[in-house]
Amino acid sequence: HPSGTHLVTSSGDKTVKIWDFAAASCTHTFTDHTQAVWDVACHYSGDFIASCGMDHTARLLDINSGRCRQTFRGHVDSVNSIVWQPYTNNVCTGSGDKTISIWDARSGLCVQTFYGHLNAVSNICCNARGDSLASCDADGVVKLWDIRMVAEIGTIEVSQHPVNCCRFDRSGKRVITASDDAVIRSFNTLDKSLIGKSLYTLLLSLYTVDVLSDSIFSLSKHIKRTKKKLFAVYLTTPLTSNSSSYMCVVSHRRVTWS
Repeated sequence: HPSGTHLVTSSGDKTVKIWDFAAASCTHTFTDHTQAVWDVACHYSGDFIASCGMDHTARLLDINSGRCRQTFRGHVDSVNSIVWQPYTNNVCTGSGDKTISIWDARSGLCVQTFYGHLNAVSNICCNARGDSLASCDADGVVKLWDIRMVAEIGTIEVSQHPVNCCRFDRSGKRVITASDDAVIRSFNTLDKSLIGKSLYTLLLSLYTVDVLSDSIFSLSKHIKRTKKKLFAVYLTTPLTSNSSSYMCVVSHRRVTWS
């Protein structure tokens, strides 16, 4: 949550929950979805949550009233990922029907749809400027889109394994991917080239990963590099202009902050 005092979670039990850090308790539960909820995203105002799930819908949840304000219908398969387009009231969704859609949160209508993936879309993200979109799929492909032109601007063949998550860095010049082969990769969004060496999740030790310099510093004497499926990678925003970007890696066994 933008306030930093609450956490929003989605679950296979069909619910979305809001948690209060200070009270260490759940403050509200939304039960509007009819099947598993795969993803949630908070609006920058902190008043709304966008959620999506296996019931082929995305929903706009009002935190203040505790009610569902909009239901976005149109996808014909599971909606796997949802994000807010920066500086707008638009919601972006990626679906198992191989499409990405943009919805007006006020009217509930679909305003744009992107076609091009040949397999289920597993994750999407917007750059900080809000004019570009990245999406990844089960074929190991990442596609880059120009939101204003509603056009594909590039394709990156990441791996033969499904790519589960993609994220832009703060400059928008790199996209970071996490895939089933347990590899984190960094790509240049301009020429689509792989930047530096691939970064493996290290399940038995905590690592500090400086994305900008592609260097790795071990915080443990005992290191074992184990290849496991990676489901997500998140990049943090540096506190100062001189500090580095860091990432959080989510595997099927644990969450690793680095």
